[in-house]
Formats: sequence, structure tokens, C-alpha cells
Amino acid sequence: MVENKIKLAVVGLIVLLLSACSSVPIEPEGRYDMQTKESLYKLERWSFDGRVAITGKKDAWSASIAWAHKASEEKIKLAGPLGQGATFIQLTGDRVTIDRGDNKPQTSTQPELFINQQLGLFVPVQSLRYWVIGVPEPSSHFNVTPTGFTQSGWLIDYKQTQSVNDRAMPYKITVSNEQLKLKLIIDQWVLNDATAE
Repeated sequence: MVENKIKLAVVGLIVLLLSACSSVPIEPEGRYDMQTKESLYKLERWSFDGRVAITGKKDAWSASIAWAHKASEEKIKLAGPLGQGATFIQLTGDRVTIDRGDNKPQTSTQPELFINQQLGLFVPVQSLRYWVIGVPEPSSHFNVTPTGFTQSGWLIDYKQTQSVNDRAMPYKITVSNEQLKLKLIIDQWVLNDATAE
């Protein structure tokens, strides 16, 4: 009887500790405000773990995603359930390398075209590296909407945000056009962490 109470207390303590470590998603308040997002362009390093679902007119798939950004490099890992079928994407400048874990990495100097061929769906990765942190790509015109913006024919909609290091970072994002809908849920952010790889 005492042993059961101890086990119950330990489980309760673990649950409390885990809930204290997690950030609670917060609904976006009011309109998307570009002025409050400007400082995000200065983030030198960031990474996140989450889940992504992509639906096209003829195909759909979902995966876990881990994305690490530093000055001139993006590292993206996509994996199915239990880590199966992992695909590693590395972007350095205008060069992309895709490794499906078969020791036969493939490289191209046309990142978006190559990724489109490999994944079977067009994903605007060059712009997505900005959109995932909550800002438009700086080199293209955009129009603000109540919960995000439109840019280059895409609607970027921030459904929910979460507090990370006193910043409102995306939690649920939808990126869509007439051909494709991408839903991203970011479970954990790490900002400006020198150990993030």
C-alpha cells in the first residue's frame, strides 16, 4: 500500500516537472504585426522539432521534422513513424544535398526544383526558412493578412504561437496555395543556441 502511494507520488512529480518544462501554445492576439517580428531576422541560429503534413492535388504525406539553421546552412531531417525512412536535406547557399540514408547523397545547384523532384511536391524551401520563424522572405514583396501574410503566391497563416525566450514564436503554421497545403506544428524551439546543430 505504501509502495503504491510512493509510485503514485513519483509519477505525479514527473508529470508536474514535464508540464513545467513545456510551453503552452497561445492564440495569436489581434493582427499579425510585422514590426514586432523584425528582430527575428537577426536570429543567427535556431532549431526546432515538430511535425509536418503536406497535401498536394495527387499526393499527401506526413513526417516528423527537425530543422537546424545557422548563418549559411540549413539542415532538415524528415522521418516517418518511429524514425523510419529518414531523409536528410542540407542547404548551403544555392546548393542542396539530399541523403535518404542509403549512403548515396545527391546534390544539385537548383534547390527547390531538386527537392520538388525528390519529394514529388513543390515546397518553397528557400522562403520557408523565413516563414517558419514568423517573417516574410526579405527579398520579395508581401501583404499582411490578419493572421500572417501572402508572399509569392502563398498564404502563410500563423494559427497559434508559443512563448520562447520572451519571444512569440510559431506553434501552428499553415502554408498554402492552389496546389499544396503544408501544416507545421513546432513542438520545441531552441533560439541562438551555440550547441544547436
